[in-house]
Amino acid sequence: MGHPGGGTAAGGPWSPVSPCTVAACLPGRPAVVGPARRAARWAALTAVLTAGVALSPAARRTAPARRARLVRCWTGAIVAALGVRVRVAGTPAAGPALVVANHVSWLDVPLLARVAPGRMLAKREIGAYPVLGRLAARGGTLFIDRERLRALPDTVGAITAALRAGSTVVAFPEGSTWCGGEHGAFRRAVFQAALDAGVPVQPVAIRYRTSEGRPDARPAFVGDDTLVASLRRVVAARGLVAEVTVLPPLPPGAHPDRRALARAARKAVEAVRTVQAVETVRGAETVRGAETAPAGRGPRTEEAPADTPRCPPAPSRDPAPRQPAAARRVRRMVSRYHSPLSLTVRRWVA
Repeated sequence: MGHPGGGTAAGGPWSPVSPCTVAACLPGRPAVVGPARRAARWAALTAVLTAGVALSPAARRTAPARRARLVRCWTGAIVAALGVRVRVAGTPAAGPALVVANHVSWLDVPLLARVAPGRMLAKREIGAYPVLGRLAARGGTLFIDRERLRALPDTVGAITAALRAGSTVVAFPEGSTWCGGEHGAFRRAVFQAALDAGVPVQPVAIRYRTSEGRPDARPAFVGDDTLVASLRRVVAARGLVAEVTVLPPLPPGAHPDRRALARAARKAVEAVRTVQAVETVRGAETVRGAETAPAGRGPRTEEAPADTPRCPPAPSRDPAPRQPAAARRVRRMVSRYHSPLSLTVRRWVA
């Protein structure tokens, strides 16, 4: 799971960057439930999390198929306790696969675990969280150190080993959270594991909507947002609907390299987002046009609803200063002989 806001321009060209912020992306006056229902949701969430912590040691000793059913049931209970309705389209691929999805919120994790249980790929800091870190470790989460570029090949190797052992691995290749109005690029490194293991890639599109069908950015975990503030928004949300679209898997061998594979997966997810955005605009045009059109005239064309999430422009990176001629010659020589550094930068940086 990515951190809100992802990396920064100062973090280097490999750091994921999201322009989304709470002020720019979240609605001003969202519909909320009353205090009694919020209290009931908090109580239900606490009970479900406590049960998960208490039963996780026993669940680890069960057979993989039974453990997957328990995980699906438990994460479904988490989503239900939060008052989120879930709509699922499509069926996950049978057998091991690399599941990749766009990343909006921490809520994406239980949603994907409910639909396609597997070993999550998360940043190393998640393992230090008081309750979530312990549950993540017991659930077989693969932790990645995003600050150490040289550790990336080892991480890809661990993902490959998990896939070859028959596990499904779930990743968010954007590397950061976006509010849903826009998506980030899919980082390519994780797709190398699917190529090396010879398993399919399963794209999944996640969208959040209101009960009326409009895009809803309340679950977004972006910018300088905190987990507590985001959790409080979700608990208070009225009519929040999560849509999970499981797309046809990309079979092994269908794409020549990880660049093409990442591009195909992102294109599939983006196609779902585009179709849903068009449907939202058309629905708004029909409703508003019917309300405002004079007698004898058809509906008036309108733009997207005002509460549609609109990300600010992505921050631009300053171009790297041109290196001296001697440094460029050394770099070409290093690349020619494939030193460990060149392999790290050229093969694994996505």
